Amino acid sequence: MKQQQQLVEAINQIMPFGKYSGRKLLELPEPYLVWFNQQGFPQSKLGEQLALMYEVKLNGLETMLKPLLRE
Repeated sequence: MKQQQQLVEAINQIMPFGKYSGRKLLELPEPYLVWFNQQGFPQSKLGEQLALMYEVKLNGLETMLKPLLRE
């Protein structure tokens, strides 16, 4: 249950900085997440969430998770 809660929280997290500031993490473009993966994700909760979104996109799970996005 906790992992599901963390996933919902992660996909709805707003990107706080950079080119895609203001977008939900699930809505970030895959190339941006690939770039982060190559550079290294930040050592923070946001970094963990970005790494999770990278895995989501890499495994083609984005469409399945879209219904969990909050308004």
